[in-house]
Amino acid sequence: VQLVESGGGLVQPGGSLRLSCAGSGFTFSNYGMNWVRQAPGKGLERVSTINYNGAYTWYADSVKGRFTISRDNAKNTLYLQMNSLKTEDTAVYYCSALVGGTKKEGQGTQVTVSS
Repeated sequence: VQLVESGGGLVQPGGSLRLSCAGSGFTFSNYGMNWVRQAPGKGLERVSTINYNGAYTWYADSVKGRFTISRDNAKNTLYLQMNSLKTEDTAVYYCSALVGGTKKEGQGTQVTVSS
């Protein structure tokens, strides 16, 4: 199982970024997927979840209305569109899935929101 995140970077407050997570080594379309983040000095926070076919999504209150999770099962790719970014969104963002009873995560992508 491999999850590879990309799309992070430095953006000004109010800006947008789109994160991607490419999955391989498992049947991507069978699994719900998550985006989680870890801000400096803080624990992991679940940001968003999408079920296997994209019909169900969940968002943390801190990102509701600003972030959109989606997936393209034909491309084995998970996305997180992040709009109206705030400084408090600064974190390393990871995609994760529970595969075979084990939590799998990628290496993460850094998002820094700063003026």
